[in-house]
Amino acid sequence: MKLESYDSRAEALLRVEGIASLPGGITCSQPKGFSRTGQRGKTLKIVVIGGTGRIGSKLVSYLTEQGHDVIPAAPNTGVNTLTGEGLAEALQGAQVVVDVSNAPSWAEKAVMDFFTTSTGNLLNYGAAAGVGHLVALSVVGTDRLAESPYFRAKGAQEKLIEESGLPYSIVHATQFFEFVQGIADFSTQGNEVHLPPVLIQPMAAGDVAKAVGRVAVGKPVNRVVEVAGPEAFRLDDLVRRYLQATGDPRKVVANPAALYYGVPVSERALVPRDDAKLGTVRFDDWLAQEKLKRAA
Repeated sequence: MKLESYDSRAEALLRVEGIASLPGGITCSQPKGFSRTGQRGKTLKIVVIGGTGRIGSKLVSYLTEQGHDVIPAAPNTGVNTLTGEGLAEALQGAQVVVDVSNAPSWAEKAVMDFFTTSTGNLLNYGAAAGVGHLVALSVVGTDRLAESPYFRAKGAQEKLIEESGLPYSIVHATQFFEFVQGIADFSTQGNEVHLPPVLIQPMAAGDVAKAVGRVAVGKPVNRVVEVAGPEAFRLDDLVRRYLQATGDPRKVVANPAALYYGVPVSERALVPRDDAKLGTVRFDDWLAQEKLKRAA
């Protein structure tokens, strides 16, 4: 689906009242389990797009433990948001849809096509199914890192959601502890890791999943909410501590001219607003658990 072809459907969605028809003959019913003010029943059917991945699998477990009927939706479970395969069946009767999927490629065209097409499909099929709350996981700093094709694509995804007319919540999370290794690898030159000494406030993937889960079972807020870890670091120091803890001999160099995933980054681009909800897992505690896993 092209981005421009979705815009006309977004305009139609804004006019939905009770039962309406969308372009192409798709019908949209009143969201199930929600009143117009967002009230919901105690047990929800929640579809998690990307539900077998790093965050998705943790989110499915968390929501299931809370007593909800949770459907993990991914290509390996027969649901493909890019093609629409299995979406109508998965969303039937769902009150909430949570999208924690990620693009398989960060190449400029591929990443933009992934987020605009999959999100467009999800919005259209979600409206047709009467979904009452769409939750999407995105990234703190998306609007400040627009030189990156990846973050431009995430921004386009968020714009589609905001303009769709569906009740929504967008969760901006800071970088995950689990991706510190990837930051180091991306920034390696020979035996040195060059990083800008900017602030970052990373969090554990488990805390991300819990934060998204809490938003998913609440009322749609129709705005962005931010979540982060309990501690802020300098990016170079964070990576240095990780490499030392894992016995990696690479030297971390604090270089103000260095890039973050290929783009310039300002002092506070990677940290949240003051009203962000904070996770509980500290970096040193997470590192200790990772050491135990490696030793097992």
